[in-house]
Amino acid sequence: MMTRNMGENTEGLAIEVRRQLGGEAVTRFLRTLPAFRTEADIPDRLRELLDRLDGAERGDIGWRRG
Repeated sequence: MMTRNMGENTEGLAIEVRRQLGGEAVTRFLRTLPAFRTEADIPDRLRELLDRLDGAERGDIGWRRG
């Protein structure tokens, strides 16, 4: 059985992990790894979708049906 205190600690841990994984240093490191690089010659439609996803993650655009 999970006590209230354990639940709060779990939430705090999840928040801290998300904060650290979203940090600039981790992002910069991941970009150096081949699996996390985007190809320069991807189709325009895929590049557009990736740009929209980046914008949605930043919160500066809303998703529209297109």
